[in-house]
Amino acid sequence: MNPLAVQLNQSIQENNGHVYEMLSQLGKEIYFPKEGILSQSAEAGKLAQKYNATIGIATEAGGPMHLGVIHDKLSAFKPKDLYPYAPPAGKPELRAAWREKMLKENPALEHKSFGNPIVTNALTHGLSIVADLFVEEGDAVIYPDKNWENYELTFSIRRHARLVNFPLFTEQMTFNSQGLREALLAQKDTGKAIVILNFPNNPTGYTPGASEGEEIVAAIRDAAEAGINVVVVTDDAYFGLFFEDSLQESLFGKLVSLHPRVLAVKVDGATKEEYVWGFRVGFITYASESGEVLSALEQKTLGIIRATISSGPHPSQTFVLEALKSPAFEQQKAEKFAIMKGRANTVKALLDSGKYDDAWDYYPFNSGYFMCLKLKTVNAEALRTHLLQQYGVGTIALGDQDLRIAFSCIEEESLEDLYNLIYQGVQDLLKS
Repeated sequence: MNPLAVQLNQSIQENNGHVYEMLSQLGKEIYFPKEGILSQSAEAGKLAQKYNATIGIATEAGGPMHLGVIHDKLSAFKPKDLYPYAPPAGKPELRAAWREKMLKENPALEHKSFGNPIVTNALTHGLSIVADLFVEEGDAVIYPDKNWENYELTFSIRRHARLVNFPLFTEQMTFNSQGLREALLAQKDTGKAIVILNFPNNPTGYTPGASEGEEIVAAIRDAAEAGINVVVVTDDAYFGLFFEDSLQESLFGKLVSLHPRVLAVKVDGATKEEYVWGFRVGFITYASESGEVLSALEQKTLGIIRATISSGPHPSQTFVLEALKSPAFEQQKAEKFAIMKGRANTVKALLDSGKYDDAWDYYPFNSGYFMCLKLKTVNAEALRTHLLQQYGVGTIALGDQDLRIAFSCIEEESLEDLYNLIYQGVQDLLKS
């Protein structure tokens, strides 16, 4: 094993041996090179006053070489903020701005010990970093039965995890914290689990309330006290889009410093929060009482980044940073939030009108981009196909009964027509 990896592992072991036990074999072996092209280039950047012939970019007239046909469209930005490689951890100014945003939007993080956000190539990349660092073949990865299908590719297919699902909702249609507790305690023999908490939830659009949040935290604490090492990942892809009386903060704040056997990891990003899906700017943030553990996990994360994408795209990091710094940012976000909330409220009013009650129920939703119908009389895939072919309406079928509707991409005035067409599709299938 490389001496740098050994040194990082020793630092983690000395400051929290439970976190060391959470690491996969890859997680133990990975490191960020301190000697090599990047480190030598960084040193040259500070000291090479005459000629800097280190990093693999082309320069011209004292700045990065670039094409006019590209920069003509980007002339509002300085070439140095677009064309050179971004640091593997991301632009320092962006990392600082995102941390400040996290603290502002999550008061529970005040005075808590957590690291500086590391820039990822959006949220999927952040989740895959978690998988690489902490998931060994056969490890239990726990999340609800209503979930984003990419978890299976990320954790099961790529890392051969053992997926453990539990029902998202109780019979009372609240978050099934007891199901989470049972799934966790079932891992007592192996002593390790990775938990994914995705709120607002994809596909249902559900975020738990405050008491449910406390129950979730208690279930994780109980598992830790039972001797289970728990990596808890808050997948906060749709953070901030809370339309009703639910948790208004990420559970990450409650999980920080919860127990020595709990490692809290926050994965979030500008992707959906700031409506910049194609920019691919996300973040991964670790929490630990130990600065040494945080530093070691950051170095290992940079090793994964260096070994996979090398670094994230520079232009989109600059665009997001400029947005965060803009005086108009908060007002414009509030305007988009109002549009999204209006759509969610309209959908709920339509569904509560009673006109569709013979065709479906719906799962609780109070946040995010989506809601999910629970069909009573027809198969979800049959309905999806029929709607697409007969009415030009696209929906997502999940299993036999569930149909996901993304109200995020439908204008408010068109929502009633959409649900009427879905209802008509059900009637068509019943007649056929």
